[in-house]
Amino acid sequence: MIARIWSGTSRLYLLLLPFSWLYGLITALIRCSYRRGWRKVHRFPLPVVVVGNLTAGGSGKTPVVLWLVTRLQSLGWRVGLVSRGYGGWTKKYPLLLDATTTSTQCGDEPLLIWQRTGAPVAVAPRRAEAVAALLRAHPLDVVIADDGLQHYALGRDIEWVVIDGERRFGNGWLLPAGPMRELASRLETVQAVIVNGGNARCGEVPMWLDASAAVNLITGQRRFLTDLTPIVAMAGIGYPPRFFQTVRAGGAIPIREVAFADHQAYRKEMLYPLIAPDEQLLMTEKDAVKCRSFARENWWYLPVYARLPEDAEHNLLTPIIQAIQSYNQVLTASKKYDIQSRK
Repeated sequence: MIARIWSGTSRLYLLLLPFSWLYGLITALIRCSYRRGWRKVHRFPLPVVVVGNLTAGGSGKTPVVLWLVTRLQSLGWRVGLVSRGYGGWTKKYPLLLDATTTSTQCGDEPLLIWQRTGAPVAVAPRRAEAVAALLRAHPLDVVIADDGLQHYALGRDIEWVVIDGERRFGNGWLLPAGPMRELASRLETVQAVIVNGGNARCGEVPMWLDASAAVNLITGQRRFLTDLTPIVAMAGIGYPPRFFQTVRAGGAIPIREVAFADHQAYRKEMLYPLIAPDEQLLMTEKDAVKCRSFARENWWYLPVYARLPEDAEHNLLTPIIQAIQSYNQVLTASKKYDIQSRK
């Protein structure tokens, strides 16, 4: 029902409009309080890049974060990542991820990013505390904030917004009448708008997801999708149909498609009945981080990779690299001044 309301095919959103107006008023007051200095914005001696979205539900943000982290790492920069850790809980924050951290503690997306990239990751409801914890533990050149576009307590230098190119903004209304966390006019204040699938508009950066080989949860073996038959596909992400579409685009036709809620907590009793012994269970990488402890030999996950036009990569990365260099110059000058002052 909520999907029909948010897509604009149901007029029941009219009943929710008063709540959307209240939501809009509250969020506007919160943002104003940070702009005017009534509430503290925490800034750090290195650039902070926020990758977020304007809508509730999946937009393809995590593949973009993975792309950004790996690209900066390949250029030799030391990258850290912070997240709210949605879906996880621990007694003490901030939490620095290590080999013993579970998805129930940190959430599925931070664990996925840590496992894929090896970059230092910290989670905390107050993201500024996560950044501070990273800087105490690691020498870094830049911090990427996974989500947090509306978390204005964390100062940022660059903002990217990821949009689902097929659904875009639905009926355009704020929560709960529509899917919007902020109005579309917020796009005018960010440095990049990346569109996942669909048709990118003027000034937007097109992006698509690429996937070909599935990975076995137990053995780590890689196999092409066309070699995995028969497949039962499952997804517990913000927009499961996108994953099923990616599977079909890779040349596999699932015999069944099972959608779960985003950040679904899994138990073996939920998943064992989904497939017969001669079938293969194919899930998202985000689901896999929560299922490894009770996985079976015929369980696979499909890593997806964000692909962007070559010229867009240069345009996206250049401002970040310039910000890193600028901060480093200021830090170097400050250290020289301190040394001279002591003399």
